Amino acid sequence: MLAKQYRLKKNKEFDLVFQKGKYIGGSLFFLLFKENKLSDNRFGFVIGKKISKKATVRNKIRRRISEIIRTIMDNIKPGFDIVVGAKTEVIGKDYREIKENLEELFRKAELIK
Repeated sequence: MLAKQYRLKKNKEFDLVFQKGKYIGGSLFFLLFKENKLSDNRFGFVIGKKISKKATVRNKIRRRISEIIRTIMDNIKPGFDIVVGAKTEVIGKDYREIKENLEELFRKAELIK
């Protein structure tokens, strides 16, 4: 799990990213990101009920994304609020496929150092 300082917590923070952020879409995920004038990045995750009605499935996806972000956080440019959203295609994908797709998205968004 990400430390609290690296998480978006309030609905207002999520809303700002959704309204003013840039969108990058991939095959399994989408990214919305916006500069935040802080020295750290903050991340939020959106896994809707459209993905699965079961909370356990949604939470498993959220934990995998969180762990991947934690491992690549040092390579991501600082100073952004980033929301990672899952698409329905993520169901049944293993950790390696998810990691490759997320890293590709961050490269596409030019957020990797």
